[in-house]
Amino acid sequence: MDRLDHRLLANLDRQGRATTVELAEAIHLSPTAVARRQKALEEQGVIRGYAADIDPAAFGLRTTVVVQIALKSQSETDLAEFEQAVRNCDSVLRCFLMSGSDDYVLMLLVRDLPDFERVHKTQLSRLPHVARIQSSFALREVVRRTLPADLLED
Repeated sequence: MDRLDHRLLANLDRQGRATTVELAEAIHLSPTAVARRQKALEEQGVIRGYAADIDPAAFGLRTTVVVQIALKSQSETDLAEFEQAVRNCDSVLRCFLMSGSDDYVLMLLVRDLPDFERVHKTQLSRLPHVARIQSSFALREVVRRTLPADLLED
C-alpha cells in the first residue's frame, strides 16, 4: 500500500458511504483510479466490508461490560469448547484469547445492571471450563477508532 491507499482508507474510515467521486476529490485522483484502488484493497482483504455504525442506545443498550475470564485449564480441547460456546452467546460482541493471567476478554453491550445479571446467569456462568469471571463496567467511551490514527494520516 502506498500513501494514496492510506489516504483512501482514511477517508473511508471517516465516511464509509463516500461516493467514488467524493473520494476522488478528497485524495486528488480520478474516480476511475479511486475505484480501481478501492476494488484492489477489497480483493486483498484490506477492506473487509462495509457496515453501518449503529448506535446501540437506539436498542436500549447503554452499558458496555468488559468481562475477563480465566479457565480451569488451557488444554486445546478446553479452549476449543469454550470458544465454540462463547460464539453461541448472543450478548458477546467481541472475544479475545489473551496472554497473561486471564485467558479471554469479552466485550458485551447490555441495557443495564439487571440485564447484565440475566446475561451472567443465562450465558456467562454456563460457559464450559470457567474458573473465574471478573466484570468491569465502562463509564464512558473516550476514544473510538477502527485503526490507530497515525496509520491513516495524510
